[in-house]
Amino acid sequence: MRLVVGCLSACLILLCVLQLEQDRAGLTIAPLAGTGTTPATLYLREGGAPAPVVVIAHGFAGSRQLMEPFALTLAQAGYVVASFDFEGHGRNPEPMSGDVTSIDGTTRLLMAETARVARAALAHPRADGRLAYLGHSMASDIVIRQALADPPGDAVVAVSMFSQAVTASAPRNLLAIAGAWETALAEEALRTLRLTDPTAELGQTTGDPAIGTGRRAVTAPMVEHVGVLYSATSMRAARDWLDAVFVRSSAQPIVQRGGWIAALLVATVALGWPLARSLPKAGPVRRPVLPVRAFWLAALGPAILTPLLLAPFDLGFLPVLVADYLAVHLGLYGVLTLLMCWRFGLLHGQFPLRAFWIAGAVALFGIVVFGGVLDRYVASFVPHPGRVPVIAGLTLGAVPFLLGDSLLGEGGRAATWRIVLLRVAFLASLAGAVALDFEGLFFLVIIMPVIVLFFLLFGTMGGWVGRRTGLPAAAGIGLGLVLAWSLGVSFPMFQAV
Repeated sequence: MRLVVGCLSACLILLCVLQLEQDRAGLTIAPLAGTGTTPATLYLREGGAPAPVVVIAHGFAGSRQLMEPFALTLAQAGYVVASFDFEGHGRNPEPMSGDVTSIDGTTRLLMAETARVARAALAHPRADGRLAYLGHSMASDIVIRQALADPPGDAVVAVSMFSQAVTASAPRNLLAIAGAWETALAEEALRTLRLTDPTAELGQTTGDPAIGTGRRAVTAPMVEHVGVLYSATSMRAARDWLDAVFVRSSAQPIVQRGGWIAALLVATVALGWPLARSLPKAGPVRRPVLPVRAFWLAALGPAILTPLLLAPFDLGFLPVLVADYLAVHLGLYGVLTLLMCWRFGLLHGQFPLRAFWIAGAVALFGIVVFGGVLDRYVASFVPHPGRVPVIAGLTLGAVPFLLGDSLLGEGGRAATWRIVLLRVAFLASLAGAVALDFEGLFFLVIIMPVIVLFFLLFGTMGGWVGRRTGLPAAAGIGLGLVLAWSLGVSFPMFQAV
């Protein structure tokens, strides 16, 4: 069975990679020069004629990789496409700065960066002088405002849009796209459409895109804030809107990557099962199982105490939004849990020499193999040097936390209700921290889905390792390194000025 699962997983991975790479066929994809310290990528169809430029900007905690379905679709349609990492995001070494609550603060700085990329792309020999902007979420406001500045945009595609800069006549040729499950943002898209025609409905076009007065709002069915970036409806709507604005016709099929990416991630996780089964098998030693009352104490005690103990302190030693608090929260939570584990004898026999090389193997698979897939097809996972201290700081918290979590979960052998309780208790602990300091720790809310996804994917793999080796500590240490890396590369670096 191990051989069968391994072969099937490898074959599915190969099939998905071949399909995803096929989307790049016929394109030249290279760094865009002239953008200063901003990492930017230029997508060009080989042998194409001069065409309008489309500048693509990602949302908060995103990167160029996340926007690649749009970049590939529009480049295959013949557009000159430039995509980049905002400061503080992805591979960009410059941290975000300014006042995030003020239009004249961070927003102006991000607009200036967008303009710099637009000018560099317009200087390319294949650019015909016309320009469109496309932005998701946070960047929807940035590109709308930038389209009204210099260089101005002939069209704007705003995905998951929110912006107070939209009027009945500006920006020119605005297309708003929202996921059907983004109820509030879908309503905002309809509101902006009705600024031009109070009777208009989703899917209708008002004005005339060919003369600059066009406006349209569409919803992509059965998707949310991230899924909208992979929806065939989103790709087709963006391409067809720009074709209408620039009086072009695109015969190439749209890029549909979401299903293949999902299959690739599932296959990569599945590959972890036969690899875990190749590890040294656990001996016959029976580990202690906590009585129900003791387990509840060990699971809930740290969850309640951690936010209360940290509430009086103002933590700000890492240049990433809420990463410093999260590192300390994870660390204190982990220390309290490990004290419980020590009190109940769960640490005994957990740290033989093989536990550390097994932990290294777990970390290697999570960071290099799974992380390599993420970096190529989903989101930036390779840190620039400025993120190394952030990852190190998070490691000091994430390793104790997941070590304690794995020990209480008996390396995946515990009853399902116990494992679920451990996960829910930690998320509730973070929610409690946000409730105690909503303004300062609001961004922890955005981290929670990342942690839930981590538990689902890597928690499953950690269970395979723990059950096979009988060493929950090995899985916990390895997963702690993976979690620290994942959070350290994902969230924006920020430096107040």
